[in-house]
Amino acid sequence: MGRFATVAVSCLNQWALDFDGNKRRILQSIETAKLFNATYRSGPELEICGYSCEDHFLESDTLLHSWQVLIDIMMHPSSSDILIDVGMPVMHKNSTYNCRVVFLNKRILLIRPKLLMCDSGNYRESRWFTPWKKTHSIEDFYLPRIVQELTGQTIVPFGNAIIATVDTCIGYEICEELWTPNSTHIPLSMDGVEIIVNSSGSYMELRKSSIILDLIKSATFKNGGCYLYSNLRGCDGQRVYFNGCSNIVMNGSLIKIGSQFNIKDVEVTCATIDLEDIRSYRNAIRSRSSFISEPYHRINVLDFSLSREMRKTPDPILTDFKCLSPEEEITLGPACWLWDYLRRSKQGGYFLPLSGGVDSSSTACIVFSMCNLIYQACKDGETQVLNEVRAIVGQPNYFPSNARELCNQLLTTCYMATENSSSQTKKRAEDLSSQIFSYHLSVVIDKAVSAVISIFVGLTGKTPQFSIYGGSPRESLALQNVQARLRMVLTYLFAQLMLWVRGRQGGLLVLGSGNVDEALRGYMTKYDCSSADVNPIGGISKSDLKMFLRYFRNKYSLSAIDDIINATPTAELEPLVAGRTSQSDEADMGMTYDELSVYGKLRKQNYCGPYSMFCKLLLLWGDKYTAEQIAEKVKHFFRCYAINRHKMTILTPSYHAEAYGPDDNRFDHRPFLYNVLWPWQFRCIDQKIEEFNDKKSEVPRYQISFESNRNGKYAVNV
Repeated sequence: MGRFATVAVSCLNQWALDFDGNKRRILQSIETAKLFNATYRSGPELEICGYSCEDHFLESDTLLHSWQVLIDIMMHPSSSDILIDVGMPVMHKNSTYNCRVVFLNKRILLIRPKLLMCDSGNYRESRWFTPWKKTHSIEDFYLPRIVQELTGQTIVPFGNAIIATVDTCIGYEICEELWTPNSTHIPLSMDGVEIIVNSSGSYMELRKSSIILDLIKSATFKNGGCYLYSNLRGCDGQRVYFNGCSNIVMNGSLIKIGSQFNIKDVEVTCATIDLEDIRSYRNAIRSRSSFISEPYHRINVLDFSLSREMRKTPDPILTDFKCLSPEEEITLGPACWLWDYLRRSKQGGYFLPLSGGVDSSSTACIVFSMCNLIYQACKDGETQVLNEVRAIVGQPNYFPSNARELCNQLLTTCYMATENSSSQTKKRAEDLSSQIFSYHLSVVIDKAVSAVISIFVGLTGKTPQFSIYGGSPRESLALQNVQARLRMVLTYLFAQLMLWVRGRQGGLLVLGSGNVDEALRGYMTKYDCSSADVNPIGGISKSDLKMFLRYFRNKYSLSAIDDIINATPTAELEPLVAGRTSQSDEADMGMTYDELSVYGKLRKQNYCGPYSMFCKLLLLWGDKYTAEQIAEKVKHFFRCYAINRHKMTILTPSYHAEAYGPDDNRFDHRPFLYNVLWPWQFRCIDQKIEEFNDKKSEVPRYQISFESNRNGKYAVNV
């Protein structure tokens, strides 16, 4: 006979400091787990207060309210007869720890602090939390009086201990501890822990979900056991979107996995496992028996068993699961992020300047994807989603007839033309708008541009000219920038008043549409229409956006996308030649978008300065460019990067997707004032060229490839 236990992991869309909503979602996950007869429920990291409280973790209010919510959850009838762990900050000996609180039937069994902080990427946990260094010991924790009064407990264990029920042992990892080279699950498993519980706040990056799943499967393949992984999902007030994919893995095989992107606030994934399968799997690994592990303190729970007598058989291994492709991740991730931002900001929809190019068209398609998700949820009977849509459109009985009709309610697009705009881009914008059914406007802004320039002329007596008419580069650039900045001013005017024009309440959020490569290069006007409220594509590369559009065109039969993909990217800020645009983004930048992507990976993910980037590109591009040409490309990139770095300080909050994003807010901490001549670095490059040319015949040719590793970063293989 086996020992069958049903366990549950939770994927919650929590919101920083939304204690009411967070408590409601936690209780819903517990109730759902019990409906599946689960005897254990785990949830994501810091689920009570929300992960992204940031400096609010330094406030005593956050700690107090977390205890208050914990009490309400513990005392709720739904929490009876099921072993539960929840995440919250806890202060112990005047230091705050990121903790799991494990409780059963109104009694706290253990407070387990996080051992390792994550400070890479968008994470800054050491700013707020202290790591627990006593890896195999516990201390007495004196509970707050409000807890003592209700539980009758005064002291509970605090530290890295394990829970021993009648039939099994349970140990804990918290997010980063899975990623570290010396992962906690190894000594836990060696000490007989059969169920490892990991509560995470892992955010989405393109191509990252498969890496997480491989780590979890590997954790149990070598040592056996069942791994319960709960993760946050959604936008809790930051640029990141948490990755979802809560899952249950046993003995190296995936048993159950939740969705990565979903607009449901609560998703519970349950699996029935046979504890005897863990024991037989481990016993067959004979090398495992030769290791001696330092024992952990056991907290004995002798009146509770995870396994129950049941007729249900264990859940089978999932053999056909595939992680989403990057195109699917772009289709769904930013769309869910936009939905969270829209419903929580209580605005009436989005406003997008639609130029007919790849970037703004990608943004429009992502909003259309959001509308498809919302419509499907309404059809599926998700009353919360329907009520939120009704509040946004201001119609208490509204029900979307289809995604396109909903898109007309939630997305306003506008083509803002000047005398430098071509009929081709206008048609592309109109065609896409008609196929996704956005509420579309078209306006000529030449009068506004002329009025602003006339103010300058009247003041100075000087009339600037475009370079095509003999003007200097700075004259031409100023004339281009005034068009772009006036589009931003008009965009916000329209966003504030268009719902008033349509007889609806509220205003619209402005969408930006600059991609990650343009931000890296600084190819944007400061405070132009790249300045917006949020930007769903600001962390996505141009090449990935084109790949996404091809996928999206086929998924939704949007033929208008064909012309958009094939068109030459252009800002259309310089005069037309024979009625057609003569301006090209790549020509203006002095580099291609594909080259920019390579520069970005080397600069951010491989931490290359000018010299080391040149050395790597000498190997990567040496068969098609001379050393001098490669050097000039590197120098040109770093000059442009240095000159424009200040623009990153005002970059529109963007959905984080690429591991080489230049967002100055948190992800990419670097100066914004450089010596743009890079004299020492460029001199080293010149010396390297001389050495290279002297030994040219001796230099072998190598192939360099980028392979994703932890957190979606890339390793260069030579």
